[in-house]
Amino acid sequence: MTRILVTGADGFTGRHLTPALARLGAEVHGLASRVPDPPVDGVHRWHLGNLLDPESLQRTVQDVRPDTVVHLAAIAFVAHGDVDSIYRTNIVGSRHLLAALADLPVRPRAVLMASSANVYGTATEGVMDERTPPSPANDYAVSKLAMEHMAGIWRERLPITLVRPFNYTGRGQSTQFLIPKIVDHFHRRAPVLELGNLDVERDFSDVRTVVDCYVRLLASPQPGQVFNVCSGVGHSLREVLEMARDLTGHEPEIRVNPAFVRANEVRRLLGSKAALEAAIGPVHGPALRETLAWMLQ
Repeated sequence: MTRILVTGADGFTGRHLTPALARLGAEVHGLASRVPDPPVDGVHRWHLGNLLDPESLQRTVQDVRPDTVVHLAAIAFVAHGDVDSIYRTNIVGSRHLLAALADLPVRPRAVLMASSANVYGTATEGVMDERTPPSPANDYAVSKLAMEHMAGIWRERLPITLVRPFNYTGRGQSTQFLIPKIVDHFHRRAPVLELGNLDVERDFSDVRTVVDCYVRLLASPQPGQVFNVCSGVGHSLREVLEMARDLTGHEPEIRVNPAFVRANEVRRLLGSKAALEAAIGPVHGPALRETLAWMLQ
């Protein structure tokens, strides 16, 4: 990995990935709509552009001529209100990037594209591996599955690897996501915390573990493959709350808000990391309690 283009380098995952790549000696080029503030560690040079502007994207790709590409840029919040933006950014924008990469005189040795475990939906309860039939249940998930299918038509021209991360969290994640919302309330010692179903069990990873998996997949490219990125360990919201209480000594009133309770919600959703570990070796990372402690510092 010598020259790497990271789209969405100014986002939550990008801010953890770019310094990890730089520490390995990579020249990291970040693509963003504006120069980020606060600055992002590890980025050698910023390129201002938009996935929905194919001409500027083409110029950026020709300028950088990346050896490796990590495509993180997306509308990533499930409840994002602009449906048109979700589909245009996640599908059409991704296509513009792949078209620009395919036009390079020397194509990249690896292209890692971030999809989502949301593509599995909630039709299956239990442990899901890459053979689990997708059943997307919202526009974000549909857009990610469509992006995967769109990427498939470029696989003969580009060495594309798709990753489907399950829930992951860490410092710097927006409080519109569940774990940062809980952490924020405990950190502020807020008297009341409103949540949905407290008994659901989900697979949570630390963003540093996810970044490590991405780096290892870039070092040993797996073109044409799709991998779950997950911990394989489930935690209920009740367990998360108990960890936060232990770490802070704070005891907020927990209220179940009916507006946050999804109809027919599946109780237990976990991922299998067997295929990922077969490709890159054992995947270990901080336990959820350690992640919460890091976020609460």
